[in-house]
Order: sequence, then structure tokens, then C-alpha cells
Amino acid sequence: MCRVIVTCRSMLWTLLSIVVAFAELIAFMSPDWLMGFPRSDSNAGGAGVDSREYRPSLGLYSRCLRIGSRGVGVSCGPYAGAFGEVASGFWQAAMLFLAAGTFVLGGVAFISIFSLCFQSILKKSLFNICGLLQAIAGLLLMVGLMLYPAGWGSEKVRSYCGPEASPFRPALCSLGWAFYAAIGGTLASFLCAVLSAQAEIATSSDKVQEEIEEGKSLICVL
Repeated sequence: MCRVIVTCRSMLWTLLSIVVAFAELIAFMSPDWLMGFPRSDSNAGGAGVDSREYRPSLGLYSRCLRIGSRGVGVSCGPYAGAFGEVASGFWQAAMLFLAAGTFVLGGVAFISIFSLCFQSILKKSLFNICGLLQAIAGLLLMVGLMLYPAGWGSEKVRSYCGPEASPFRPALCSLGWAFYAAIGGTLASFLCAVLSAQAEIATSSDKVQEEIEEGKSLICVL
């Protein structure tokens, strides 16, 4: 019999798990990991044309550049047609770790929705299993984020950040919001792992057990 059990802690864990998974996915796909040094569009000129400086952005496998005959268009898309064309070997390794961590978080986020109805799998707590997976995902993401700045010495990064760019030194570039979002998602994944234990305690409390014994199928405990 499916019993829907909703507590503040279990609902918080479910919502945060979903938010973290989406945050990591969006950050992974974004081109705004590095913001290049300011530059002006050589095609811009003449009356009514926006000739202000702009900053191109570079992601793990994508980039945004200002293009167009009037210099006002922005083109964003992959710069690498294949995995082997990614800017550096460090970024390739970082992508693998980040993708693996994001995939695990996405799977946990999907499973967390069903935790409202099923609290165990093969007599093992669903919350504990998901919490362990979120901790593992956090470790994978952490490794990926540590590998990422090691690739700043690549030729691709130098074209955006200047010839002085080197591993762990972005030179004229600044870190974009996607990098910080990935860090925030990594920290939040460990928070989710902690909250999963609290969700387990909340859904197995004496008050919840009393309502189960009363035969209720919808249990809400604050």
C-alpha cells in the first residue's frame, strides 16, 4: 500500500535535491565559466552602431562571441565538434567528473519525488541510499572543479584571457556565474546528504508511525 508521507524535512530535502540537480546541469551547459578580456568589435562603426566593448565568454565546451556585420549580434554554441576537441585534457577530465556527478544528482532528484510514497527499497532506507549517492556526486563534482583551473594554460583559454594565462591563473579573464553556480551546487549536494538523514528521521518518527497504525494513507507532519 502506498502511503504518502510529507514532513517539513523530507519536503525540504526533495526540493533542494531537484534544485541542486538543475543548477549543476545548467552550469555544465553554460558558456559563462570564464569571461574574456574586454575587446571592441572591429566591424562596429558608423552612426547608430553599438561600438562599446564586450567580453566574450568561454565554457567547458561552448562559447559566446559577438558577431555580425554591425557588431551587435551574439553567437553562442559549442566550439568543440567532438570530445577530443575540448580545450585541454584537464577540461576533458573535468567534464567527465562533472557530468558523472550531475547525472547522479539528476537520478537522485528523480527518485526523491517518489520518496513521498516509498520510503524504502529492499528494506533499505531510500533516504539513506540517496544521501550516500549525493555525497558521492559531491566528491565527483569537487574533483571536476579542481581539474578545471588546471586547463587555463591551453591555447583556447589564452585566446580569451591573454598570453599570460596559465594553469590556475586566468590572467585577464574573470570567473563567470556558471563556475560559482557549480561550486554552490557542489556544496549543496553535501547539504542534501546531511538533510537526507534528517528526512529519514522525520518520516520514521513516532507520530508518523501512529498515523500509519490508524490506517491513514496521507500523512502530513510538521
